[in-house]
Amino acid sequence: MKKFKKTDIIAYVLENHKNAEEILTQFGFHCIYCPASQMETLEEACAIHEIDIEELLKALNA
Repeated sequence: MKKFKKTDIIAYVLENHKNAEEILTQFGFHCIYCPASQMETLEEACAIHEIDIEELLKALNA
């Protein structure tokens, strides 16, 4: 299984994690397919949406 990092682009995570859409939505990402997801990192998105990046990474890497 891939290990996801803060610097991974959202689109990359969506393409490489079978449950990414569900996990990201649970954390409050409601526009994961917007154009910004093609160039925005998980860390940048978490900062904008006030989401704890470490908790998100824990869920993605579980």
